[in-house]
Amino acid sequence: MSATGPQDDFEPRPRSETVSRIFNCTIAVLMLIVASPIMMLTVIMIRLTSRGPALYTQIRVGIDRRWNRTRALHERRREDLGGSPFTIFKFRSMRVDAEVNGQAVWATKDDDRVTPIGKFMRKTRIDELPQLLNVIRGDMNIVGPRPERPSIFVRLREQIDEYPVRQRVKPGITGLAQVSNPYDSCLDDVRRKVYFDIQYMKRQSLGEDIRIMLRTIPVMLFRIGSQ
Repeated sequence: MSATGPQDDFEPRPRSETVSRIFNCTIAVLMLIVASPIMMLTVIMIRLTSRGPALYTQIRVGIDRRWNRTRALHERRREDLGGSPFTIFKFRSMRVDAEVNGQAVWATKDDDRVTPIGKFMRKTRIDELPQLLNVIRGDMNIVGPRPERPSIFVRLREQIDEYPVRQRVKPGITGLAQVSNPYDSCLDDVRRKVYFDIQYMKRQSLGEDIRIMLRTIPVMLFRIGSQ
């Protein structure tokens, strides 16, 4: 399933960075206000049901501005990680010892590393709410491809030709791929998501973002669609 030809020839649909930034910050602030009671209750439940902090931070790969030479002057990286690294915020849904020696491991169905409250958070996407802070900071948008860890990104770009194309827009909390597919558990899952990510990039707009946000609501409230 190929969504594009040679990756160097693909460009996302143009959009105003200024308008997009204002839109995303406005939505993020409003969502933080509305979700603050849920977030406070989540913190309490995490602390009561498992050992460790409520918030979880991790380095993820963000937008890659170097693919477009007209933007290259705005960014200088000593190492090609595939995009600008940033620290992502999430509610902790797994045990603190979920990864031995920090090695990234794909989550599986009925993963025993996930805490009891973590299972509910992952199904309803509540664990993603702290990423609204990333949106306000400018690391992410509300809608976009899911940001990945550098170690996993390096592996995936070697196995999936189109994978680096995803980095040509800011990553998102939700997205067409996220609402159309469950969590990644194998390479074929990632390939399917890359296809949806690139389809989104071909038609990205505020209208498309709103449509995807509306599709995310049933996933969070009623677990309809993606798991």
